[in-house]
Amino acid sequence: MRLLVTGAGGMLGHDVVSEAESRGHEVIGLARADLDVTDAAAVRAAVHDASPDVVVNCAAWTDVDGAEERESEATAVNGDGAGHVAQACAATGALCVQVSTDYVFEGHGRAPFVEHDPTAPINAYGRSKLAGEVAVAEAGPEHIIVRSSWLFGSHGRNFVATMLALGDERDEVRVVTDQIGCPTYTCHLADALVDLAGTEAYGIHHVAGAGACSWHAFAIEIFRQAGVECRVDPATTAEMDRPARRPAYSVLQSARSDSVVLPEWREGLHNYLDEVGRLAADGAPA
Repeated sequence: MRLLVTGAGGMLGHDVVSEAESRGHEVIGLARADLDVTDAAAVRAAVHDASPDVVVNCAAWTDVDGAEERESEATAVNGDGAGHVAQACAATGALCVQVSTDYVFEGHGRAPFVEHDPTAPINAYGRSKLAGEVAVAEAGPEHIIVRSSWLFGSHGRNFVATMLALGDERDEVRVVTDQIGCPTYTCHLADALVDLAGTEAYGIHHVAGAGACSWHAFAIEIFRQAGVECRVDPATTAEMDRPARRPAYSVLQSARSDSVVLPEWREGLHNYLDEVGRLAADGAPA
């Protein structure tokens, strides 16, 4: 299989390229410096020249808080850019695999979200990603949209790396208890994306680390597995006062018969800490 990966310099894109190459696929990875997905003509040319079987679009605006003041820029990447990729795929007969987010949901209630649940994003980032989903779907029926959540990996900024850095500097940190989601290791997600790239499982998929937790519980488990002595004090979302509203409960589950199930989030954390050399000797998943 011949794959083109956009956003290949990012945290997820890097792992998708590595996973596909490890399986013997022919992979063309284009970082932002190689391809700006907001440039429709450049996207058409890149996809035409590469002639891939599948394009996995990992190019994204990921600054959730920054999107509140720069929504048009976020939408240009996450919305229009996704549409440009999907349209180029439709023109060449390539399958478009688009990565989306749990933030397309409002996050009220306590029932996990499945693929057919109504979307209602509460922040600019979520609106921009939903615009991308719509654009991909409108470009043609042969597409796969993968919603995931709370990504962490070794090739980009993420919550685990932030907590480890803070834990090395401080005796205590404050983390919110009232946001619940599914932490997802990018290597596990990359494996699923490459699997899906070889299928005709069209439509929306929810693919995230199995299980769920709060950011507070996630931080506690990070320090436990890493052997870091740092107290995690509880805080509320209101107390932290971030520019962008976050869903209080954005747990993803799949209602599809052909669902892709990832390992439990604690296992993903264990693998990540091992990869970056921060796993304690007794840091097995709880």
